[in-house]
Formats: sequence, structure tokens, C-alpha cells
Amino acid sequence: MEDAIARARSLVDAELGPVGPIDRPRALRDAASLAGRIDHTLLGAAATSSEIVRVCHEAREHAFASVCVNSRWVPLVAAELAGSGVLTCSVVGFPLGAMASQAKADETALAVAGGADEIDMVISVGDLKEGNLHGVHDDIRAVVIAAQGRPVKVIIETCLLDDVQKAVACEIAARAGAAYVKTSTGMSTGGATAADVALMRAVVGDDLGVKASGGIRTTQDAVAMIAAGADRIGASASIAIASGELPADGASAGGY
Repeated sequence: MEDAIARARSLVDAELGPVGPIDRPRALRDAASLAGRIDHTLLGAAATSSEIVRVCHEAREHAFASVCVNSRWVPLVAAELAGSGVLTCSVVGFPLGAMASQAKADETALAVAGGADEIDMVISVGDLKEGNLHGVHDDIRAVVIAAQGRPVKVIIETCLLDDVQKAVACEIAARAGAAYVKTSTGMSTGGATAADVALMRAVVGDDLGVKASGGIRTTQDAVAMIAAGADRIGASASIAIASGELPADGASAGGY
């Protein structure tokens, strides 16, 4: 792990140069309960308004950290969660991250205008893999600026990267002003692993939060991710995770 991190920092330093202190939103830490660390998620293409409302009611009942949805649902979610203390989270550039940076920034601005408290964006994985580190940085930075001070979680899609690339992505996210790094969309070839969470925590230290998402379906899964260094958990099986029960058959709808 140490060799991968050292190699990543050397690559980023050579490409981007040193960076000064960044004023970034504070990441949520040390929630009083497991439920308070969970982003209750519904991201499936077939999600309906009634299902979104149900997820909001579940989040209020269980005091989850947020409800995470596609940007079209943000105004509905913000209205349903008003006064509850549960945050409204929007994904951006989801799930591929292959959109133009301006499209991601515009989607972020629309989500913010609709009431989003947090933004979960997907990086340009292709740019990262071919070594266009300026492109990766500028893509993230455009979303951070458009978020207007709201925390941005940067989804690096760990299943598509080697350890050096994962560390590079985390280092760039920190330099671009993100508040969190996040493992996965849950829509690709794999999800969160404790090893990846530990690597990401080692890269960002205490400066950023770490969110684990993708394939987390039980209390044991979530506890393992938190033990490895995760602050937040993205899941659709949130109720099962918080209650210690087995997830319902439909709990993984939407990739999480």
C-alpha cells in the first residue's frame, strides 16, 4: 500500500505541482449511530415518484444521513425531507462519469438549485487511466465550484482501477477541493471492499471523508467498511443494515 501511495503522489506532484491549503466543507464524522452514517439510496432507472417518497419516509423514520437519488428527483426529496435533519444527496455524471465536465457542472448547479445538500459525482475514469491528470482534476473542480460550498463526494469506481490509480484519484480529489472520496457507483463490475477503503483512508488521512458503496447489504458488511476507515455507507439495503436483519429481495434495486 505504501509503495502505491508514494508512486501516486509522485505522479500527481509531477503533473499538477504542489497545492496550498484548500477550504473544503467538513466531512461528516462520528455519527451517533450506524443509521446516521448511511446514505439511503435509490438510483435505479425504473424508480418512480412513489418509490422515492417511500425512501424519504424510511430515511426520516430511521434517521439516515441522507437520501441519495438521481438529480431529477432532488426537488421532491428536498420537499419530503424538509425539517427532518436528513440530507438530500444528488448523484452527478452518474453512473459512467464520461460526460463533458460542463454537463456535470450544469447538473450540479441544477441539483443545488433544487435543494441538494451534497453531491456525489463520478470521475472521468478514461482520463485517469490514460494519465490525463489535469483533466481529472479540472472535472472534479468544476463540480466543486458548481456545488457552491456543499460537500462533494468523488466516486472513483475502484473496480476499474489498480492501486496506484486509486491513490492518484484520491490525491487529485483532495487537491480539487472534494470533501469525500467514494469507492463505487454500484453499477459497474464490482463494489466496495475493505481493502480499497483502507487504501483510500491512507491516502486522504483525516482531511477527507471516505464513503463505501456498492454491494453493502448487511450490518456486518457496513461494520467492516467502517472499521477499514469509512465515514459513510451508500446502500439501498439501509434498513436491513441498521436493524441487523437480512435484506429484502428488492433492497439492491438501483445497483447499491
